[in-house]
Amino acid sequence: MTATITDKKVLMKGNYAIANAAVLAGCQCYFGYPITPQSEIGEFMSGKMQELGRAYVSAESELAAINMTIGACSTGVKAMTSSSSCAVSLMQEGLSYATSDQLPVVLVSVMRGGPGLGNIYPSQGDYFQATRGGGNGDYKLIVLAPSTVQECADLTYKAFYLAQKYRNPTVLLADGLLGQMMEPVEFKEYPYPEIDNSQWKLSGAKGRDARIIRSYAPLADNQCVFLEKLFEKYRTIEENETEWEEIGTEDADIVLVSFGSTARNVKTAAKICRQNGMKVGVLRPITLFPFPSKRLQELSQKVKMFISVEVNMGQMVQDVRLAVNGKVPVELIHKGVGTPPSPEEIVKQIEELI
Repeated sequence: MTATITDKKVLMKGNYAIANAAVLAGCQCYFGYPITPQSEIGEFMSGKMQELGRAYVSAESELAAINMTIGACSTGVKAMTSSSSCAVSLMQEGLSYATSDQLPVVLVSVMRGGPGLGNIYPSQGDYFQATRGGGNGDYKLIVLAPSTVQECADLTYKAFYLAQKYRNPTVLLADGLLGQMMEPVEFKEYPYPEIDNSQWKLSGAKGRDARIIRSYAPLADNQCVFLEKLFEKYRTIEENETEWEEIGTEDADIVLVSFGSTARNVKTAAKICRQNGMKVGVLRPITLFPFPSKRLQELSQKVKMFISVEVNMGQMVQDVRLAVNGKVPVELIHKGVGTPPSPEEIVKQIEELI
């Protein structure tokens, strides 16, 4: 299940595409613990990383995996871990520390049903987990949401780049459907410049002053200064890295907002609506943080309704409502867990709403 840069196009599972892209992006260390529906990532890495003379560790737990990733990133290498939902919950403390330490951790989270152990069916119920975080304190993770297997590869490249560029943990948020489905995918060379980390990485203090990476700040005033700088960085990320896909919004009365694999059915539903004489467009957030709030604000000046379509009980819809700020109604079409609502089901619910 390996591919090389010279392969033009191959048929591959989403999980394998993510793993292969991580290798091509220069991932030097992978630490993980198996859990469905992302176990193929660790399986792939267990062979390929050793073949290339890079580090692979099957950790004893998810807590061990995230802390090993933190340790590796502190030395300046590209390091990654992957997991799913209930297991990512165990990593939240580590992600809080990594954010405070400003370490470029890459986490692949392939969502499954919850709460608790839940089940292995696809879900988008970890939107809050990724965009709000379960660790302590004020912090934000960069969150990228692919909707195709090709994007699984492309956004894995981008996850490594953004993590390094901003020294901020970055999450690739996929779901069980994307992780397991097979589609053609093309692997190009890593398209981003390498980031110089020589000024902060822990590489031995010979010939220079020692460096310390730590999150503990005993004085409140010092912590306040640090948090202001951290949030100044987040504002820069929002300015420069917000990404979304937009279809048919020029004359739309209704805009469907959806992310990940669910957006595929939403696009088809919008086409059916157009054929039926309804002016429906689509906005798909690609970055969940930073969220395309400004674009939604602009669209709220001319559309009559937003509808968030999600495979959860209603999570992203809250961010849509915050962005729209009461200017027009924001409705929800959803399914708790499993395969997304079909295009026909979405169209029927749209008709009921209007």
